[in-house]
Amino acid sequence: MEKRDIGRWKRCLDLITREEALEEVRKNIKSENMIRHMLSTEAAMRKLAEHFGQDPDLWGITGLLHDIDTEITNEDPMQHSKVGYDMVKALGLPEEAAKAILTHNEAHGIEPDSLMGQVLRAVDPLTGLITAVALVMPDKKLANVTPERVLKRFKEKRFAAGADRNRIAECSQFGLSLEEFVTLTLEGMQQISDELGL
Repeated sequence: MEKRDIGRWKRCLDLITREEALEEVRKNIKSENMIRHMLSTEAAMRKLAEHFGQDPDLWGITGLLHDIDTEITNEDPMQHSKVGYDMVKALGLPEEAAKAILTHNEAHGIEPDSLMGQVLRAVDPLTGLITAVALVMPDKKLANVTPERVLKRFKEKRFAAGADRNRIAECSQFGLSLEEFVTLTLEGMQQISDELGL
């Protein structure tokens, strides 16, 4: 397969580029809010990969594609991430990445077996919580969201109730305090605030 110049994004095992992954997302997901969530997760995963000395391109693409089957499995949520696993394997993602996507849906009862999988499972709801914090700011901008604001809202169980606090708190399993985890995730999202419209 011919390599293309895609700036800072390398090819994922010479099989899929970030550009191609985003194209697949747009083919399968029509909801702009869901696409923004997937972009947020991508940015956070890249930042966390850098922190842990892992491959930010692979982690980023995994974050970008983690909900690729959401609209396909809408009628049968128990299939969510199982279908996604097959889809990303067909795109050429390695087993570690596909397994991280499979295990981010805890409904299957399969625990993540890699650092990438653990991080994806915890970061998925955190990006939603951070987005919710930004949306209640007067200017609705990520630039003015601070870790302290997110941590304060984290304690308010009714705020962004869909952001599972127990999953977010799993950051302790990979050696980060809640404050460190929030800070890194927020920094990743702030780097693409224009793309997120926040």
